[in-house]
Amino acid sequence: MDTTQTEALVSMVAVLGLFVLMILPAVIGIAHDRRIDRQIERAEAGRAAAGRRSRPSAARPARGAVPPRTTRTV
Repeated sequence: MDTTQTEALVSMVAVLGLFVLMILPAVIGIAHDRRIDRQIERAEAGRAAAGRRSRPSAARPARGAVPPRTTRTV
């Protein structure tokens, strides 16, 4: 391996290293967002399951009862 090939190899490794440094924050952010999405889905499923267990399907809400609060989307 001569000097030109060594310089090309070092340059290629440097470019790949910079590429990884540029992409790494985006990949970490995507993984973080997916983890939060899974937590939200589990919470919604748990809330729905708790709602089914606490109130029989045949029962009707009391007259003048306030509906359950839901989150507002902005």
